[in-house]
Amino acid sequence: MSSETKVPSLSPTAANFVRKVPAGDNMARQVCADCGFINYENPKIVVGSVCHWGDKVLLCRRAINPRKGHWTLPAGFLEMHETTTAGAAREAWEEARARIEIETLLAVYTVPRISQVQLMYRARLMTDEISAGPESLDVGLFGFDEIPWDDLAFPSVRWALHQFNESRHLTDFTAFTNPPGETGDF
Repeated sequence: MSSETKVPSLSPTAANFVRKVPAGDNMARQVCADCGFINYENPKIVVGSVCHWGDKVLLCRRAINPRKGHWTLPAGFLEMHETTTAGAAREAWEEARARIEIETLLAVYTVPRISQVQLMYRARLMTDEISAGPESLDVGLFGFDEIPWDDLAFPSVRWALHQFNESRHLTDFTAFTNPPGETGDF
């Protein structure tokens, strides 16, 4: 007899889930027809940073889809049991072998089309020694006028770079959000 205990999966594909509005709710959810468990589907959280070394910022050329070959900021999905700042630091290491010190929250973006919330930090590179990690084809430090604007992977990268440039010399400011007219539904 095994000492392992089987734990039933709560995955919608492994149980008898139906889509319905649970009692006391106003949105259709995945509900187990057998036990009533509600499988809440929530937005994904992306964490990243605009990392600077003097007057230059770190960009990574993506080695993975979506937008393989385009330039981005080091960012990715927050892991379970991870703080947002630890996640941003991890992403900088994974994508650019960059050691960073988080300075402040730069922006919170919402992208409802893909159910994402993006937390972007302003961070200082601890050293200018960077190299491509497994998710990057190349990495580089760019002055604001050297950024490959026509080859950026996502609109939020452009937003963060402009908002970083606007606030780079400020020590106290309110975190930015989606620019006016930019709903994130691109």
